[in-house]
Amino acid sequence: MSALPATARLLACAALLCPLAAGAAEHRYRYDTVHSQILFSVSHDGYSRPFGRLHIARGWLRFDPEDWSHAATALDIDLASLDMGDADWNAAVLKPAFLDADKARYAHFASTSVERKDDRHGVLHGDLTLRGVTRPIDIPFTFNRQARTIFGLHTIAGFSATAMLDRTDFGITANQGSIGQHVSVWLEIEAIREEHHQEDADAAQ
Repeated sequence: MSALPATARLLACAALLCPLAAGAAEHRYRYDTVHSQILFSVSHDGYSRPFGRLHIARGWLRFDPEDWSHAATALDIDLASLDMGDADWNAAVLKPAFLDADKARYAHFASTSVERKDDRHGVLHGDLTLRGVTRPIDIPFTFNRQARTIFGLHTIAGFSATAMLDRTDFGITANQGSIGQHVSVWLEIEAIREEHHQEDADAAQ
């Protein structure tokens, strides 16, 4: 039997690869920046642990509930969105001694791997860049559910996660006598599946 012409072989290969590419695209999500929240808490001179809130500016997620081996994510957190419940307090935390938002407005997280514990729990390993300093962090998380919204508009994947950061790892060393060194972080995340398999042009790079 004669060999297939080169063009025919290429078309045959493309036909085999297309379902694989489509399957990967089905698991591409963009973060719902309205319904996703990042909260953090740090000791205030031992009196209390006030909360602050930050918003995700943009980001993407690749996640297949049946197979976590190719899961990955990257996102940017808008430090200028900081809300401590008081305008003066916000301004103080955004100054160079702390978040230094004028110099580096966005914190960036990029995953390196996902460790699956069971069907709902795992640990997201990755690198966080804050104030121009990059450090590895581990984020234990729960996969809550994946489903169509009540109105059938989108497919949503939802997650809850926690993390603990040492602020001095990122060069935030001011007021160590009155502000705690360790910062607790909570993430409540919703991501919207890209129904048309389009790349998110605004996703964090």
